[in-house]
Amino acid sequence: MKFRKICKLLSLVMILALICMNGLAQKRKTRSSLEKLPNNIILMIGDGMGVAQVYSGLTVNHGQLNLTGFKSIGFSKTYSATDYTTDSGAGATALSTGNKTYNYAIGVDKDSVPCKTILEYAEEAGLSTGLVSTSSITHATPAAFIAHQPFRDDYEAIAADFLKTDIDVFIGGGRQFFSQRKDQRDLLKELRQKGYQVVFSMDSIQNIRQGKLAGLNAPDHNPAVVQGRGDMLPRAAETAINILSNNKKGFFLMVEGSHIDWGGHANNADYVAREVIDFDNAIGKAMEFAQKDGNTLVIVTADHETGGLVLLDGSFEKGTIVAKFATTSHSGTMVPVFAWGPGAENFQGIQENTEIFGKMMSLLKLGGVTPNPQE
Repeated sequence: MKFRKICKLLSLVMILALICMNGLAQKRKTRSSLEKLPNNIILMIGDGMGVAQVYSGLTVNHGQLNLTGFKSIGFSKTYSATDYTTDSGAGATALSTGNKTYNYAIGVDKDSVPCKTILEYAEEAGLSTGLVSTSSITHATPAAFIAHQPFRDDYEAIAADFLKTDIDVFIGGGRQFFSQRKDQRDLLKELRQKGYQVVFSMDSIQNIRQGKLAGLNAPDHNPAVVQGRGDMLPRAAETAINILSNNKKGFFLMVEGSHIDWGGHANNADYVAREVIDFDNAIGKAMEFAQKDGNTLVIVTADHETGGLVLLDGSFEKGTIVAKFATTSHSGTMVPVFAWGPGAENFQGIQENTEIFGKMMSLLKLGGVTPNPQE
């Protein structure tokens, strides 16, 4: 009897030990998966894209968006240093530098002091860098990642700031600010002298596979999708990814869908939905690469919401929506944050827009920031 009791006790101890060991193994496995860091980050900004904008695109596209594949979802508080409702300059500067600043600022803090951007940190670390936009590449959102100017409409000064960096790829409109300048500088010539392939059509842009690329495919802004832009944004995003991924150290790329904002300003719900779908097609290109690569984090968010869009009715089957707008300007509401890939779980929950910068810096181990994945 005594021997049987001892055997039962030993069996119980072994079972408990196995349970503990299994628990520790699972914890290590979970911790290991969370601690995996990306080599590349693709930050995609739908300018003016709130939750209603996303849902309008989902409805008009009959319930299909690449965004539905994202499982890590949060919200970003977008207010600026001076206003409850931000503009794109302050909103993008918060994402690019981690600093709240005044409306209309570009890459400077609330005292107009230049702040280093994540793109500049990435360059210093030997990563490749890129910007893509359907607007002029000197417009507020892309500008905030590469320029340092007190006022967002100083387009010629912003264009000149491109020459002060070693950005590898930039694709968008705004050619006139590089070539038809008040100071008579020919920035296109200067870009070529720095080793850039300077091209002006999407076919020429898409044919480039390596090296430095300045793709300026419009004198100012590219037109809306419904006005003939076609699939410029997905093609440009794919081209940038293909070039930047040649660098085995990694890359940082920002891709902006500018016209979602402009559809909101125009209070045109169909305009908004069509631009969300086009932006989502570009997201699809990023997702396709990230899934094959395994070391790429894709983040999708907005600098602010535009229009105060409300969806009153709709049909997934017909692809139609009934909508109203509260304003022709921006609103102060939070915007969604979607993330997929290594480190995606860090972007869940409600966060300051400046925190997105800090998390990206940490995950890419830039600027001496120590990674701190969630447990």
